[in-house]
Amino acid sequence: MMSSSLLSSRLQTMMLASIAFLTAIFLVLYPEQAFTSSLKGLKIWWDVVFPSLLPFFITAEMMMGFGVVHFLGILLEPLMRPVFRVPGAGAFVMAVGFISGNPMGAKLTARLREQKLITREEGERLIAFTSTASPLFIFGAIAVGFFENASLGFILAVAHYLSSILVGIIMRFYRSQSKPTPAYKENADFLLLRAFRAMHRARVEDGRPLGQLLGEAVTSAVQTLLLIGGFIILFSVLIHLIKYIGIHIIFSYLIAQLFEWLSLSPSLSEPFLAGILEMTLGSQMISSTTIQIPLVFKLSLVSFLIGWNGLSIHAQIASIISRTNIRYAPYFFAKILHGCFASLFTLFIWKSLALKGHQLPMVTPVSAQSMTDLSILVWRLWQQCCTAIFLLWFIFFIYQSLKASTR
Repeated sequence: MMSSSLLSSRLQTMMLASIAFLTAIFLVLYPEQAFTSSLKGLKIWWDVVFPSLLPFFITAEMMMGFGVVHFLGILLEPLMRPVFRVPGAGAFVMAVGFISGNPMGAKLTARLREQKLITREEGERLIAFTSTASPLFIFGAIAVGFFENASLGFILAVAHYLSSILVGIIMRFYRSQSKPTPAYKENADFLLLRAFRAMHRARVEDGRPLGQLLGEAVTSAVQTLLLIGGFIILFSVLIHLIKYIGIHIIFSYLIAQLFEWLSLSPSLSEPFLAGILEMTLGSQMISSTTIQIPLVFKLSLVSFLIGWNGLSIHAQIASIISRTNIRYAPYFFAKILHGCFASLFTLFIWKSLALKGHQLPMVTPVSAQSMTDLSILVWRLWQQCCTAIFLLWFIFFIYQSLKASTR
């Protein structure tokens, strides 16, 4: 057993060293291509990622210092623990992760783990369904930027977030026998009052003045964004070198065979492979293909890539959680499930809208129509559902608080 383990470790060392050595050789042999692709990655990071994520990162760090996580932990404990088997503090990660996108969910999950607010297993469940794409990316980059049709963003967004919630419900059964974090102690006080007291207690225990908290929040946010920028540039170089050298041909052929078996166009194999590595590049290539392919199949593949996240984001998240004992493997398999569910949901939503007689969107310039009747209908339905869920949740908690106060 020892010799087998030693041999496996040595083979892994040899393989990793060979990959690094070959990458260095290709960078020396093709410096112009490497420089051009690194500039593209740097432009994406500086123009899009840095300005869009920096405010969220700073605000999230300050909210954690002010005890907002503890406030939401008590307020949403009765919802998060039965549904997702995570503490109520996971609601903070879920909300910020859904709004700001990757890798915010992983960063906040790692912070909760460092503060001992969640166990390792709860962190693995939480990161599996809170590492999502942001609405800004789905609507702005994918729907408007690539497909030039804003209404397609609603189909992709609904499929993406519904499948994320479904993955979270499935992950509640992951290591269900593990010991959870202790639940907040019940008492007769009103729920909001208990949540406020917990927030105040957490802020007092933190003890940092506002200036120090703000400075450390900015420092932590910039360090994380520099890490993300390095991965974006690295994968931009790797993707372009792989394509320039022709290494991707073998993998594209295998994916083409799979697509033929699934009755999909084999011409989408190369864009799909690029999306496995970096979802933005793959989504752009799928949307711009000139071959006559039904739009619903393009959306389905793009939806899979958004749910999968791309190996570039996988590397970012693996790096972020490496300072904790949260394992990467559950996240990896959860993202496969997320991609599959999102793809199926996209097909289902498209078919449902077609059966109801709605005029399904075509790939037309966004200047011709930026908000169709379909998008308005879906948006209003989404608002009504969210409002109904919030009201039911609020009434439930009022009832529970009144019931507790009469005991």
